[in-house]
Amino acid sequence: MKFVVSSSELLSHLQAISRAISTKSQLPVLDCFLFDLQDKVLNITASDLEVTMTTTMETDSTDGDGVIALPSKILLEILKKLPEQPLTFDISMDTKVVDIVSERGKYNFVAQPGQDYPSLPVVEEDKSNRLQLPVSLLMTGINKTLFATADDELRPVMNGILFEFSMNNLTFVASDSHKLVRYQRLDAKSDFEASFILPKKPAALLKNVLPRESGDVLIEFDHKNAFFTLPNYKLVCRLVEGNYPSYNAVIPQDNPNKAVIDRVDLANTLGRVSIFANQASNLVKLHLGNNEMVVSAQDIDFSISAFEKLRCQYEGDEMEIGFKSVFLSDILDNLSSGDIIIEMSDPSRAAILLPFEKEEYEEELMLLMPMMINV
Repeated sequence: MKFVVSSSELLSHLQAISRAISTKSQLPVLDCFLFDLQDKVLNITASDLEVTMTTTMETDSTDGDGVIALPSKILLEILKKLPEQPLTFDISMDTKVVDIVSERGKYNFVAQPGQDYPSLPVVEEDKSNRLQLPVSLLMTGINKTLFATADDELRPVMNGILFEFSMNNLTFVASDSHKLVRYQRLDAKSDFEASFILPKKPAALLKNVLPRESGDVLIEFDHKNAFFTLPNYKLVCRLVEGNYPSYNAVIPQDNPNKAVIDRVDLANTLGRVSIFANQASNLVKLHLGNNEMVVSAQDIDFSISAFEKLRCQYEGDEMEIGFKSVFLSDILDNLSSGDIIIEMSDPSRAAILLPFEKEEYEEELMLLMPMMINV
């Protein structure tokens, strides 16, 4: 088997799928990329059994077809240090010896049999759902929610993004029990009602490759796996088993205290003031009243404190509420609006953060649980 490819193009494709490979693989062959060459088209696969990614690229010239598993570490290290040039891969399918010939040298190593590589799961047609979405819509949904997923070994359902398909909209939800994000698209509807939980790792892999793609993505899923087919990549992953908590029940509906404030101003102020917060609690206080917000923090142990005043539009009772600054900062970074609305009922209940300016076809809500303020 012999083929020629661009070194930089191959590196770009390998880096995009390499994150699917686990550093603690139980099967030696899973430390490899699977190269499958058929009629000048090269399909390259990376997998950890839970998540599998495949990418497709054209080769310049070929001599023979075949399937072989090439060690990922060697390949990536060579390609990272090579300038752009054509590379010739000359592989003996009998001895599994690989020669990579560059403009100034040759690299020689032994591959593993392609048939040792685990086969991909296939969708169960009679139990599956499918729909097409614009790549940009899926990318926005993942970008808006991925940061809010949990790392909870006891509740694995929280360690992913909930996709809810309905006749009216598509909803993305993520929560770590401190913060919750619900992002709805009214311009994405399906002719079925269904849901699945996409684990954090494949969501991060999609977040990485989606900016490289355009057009539509085909999503197929059954009760075990989800399949995302893009123009140049395909991702298959095992879904999180279990039922997602009833997230709508924790969103407070009656919030009479409302503030409208510049998001960037608040984020910058928070960044400065939180330096003075207690290292353990990370507590910052927001005092609201008289169209003004005072952001303050202190660490009694080190006798340091700080506060800043910000102008805002505020309707409601004078109140003070505390938040973990890291969580509040995360939410502010992931809201795209210039001004934001903060809705509150009282200092012990969750606050709702909403974009002030938004598109007609989207609904974005972020919720943050408060911290107790020791008076």
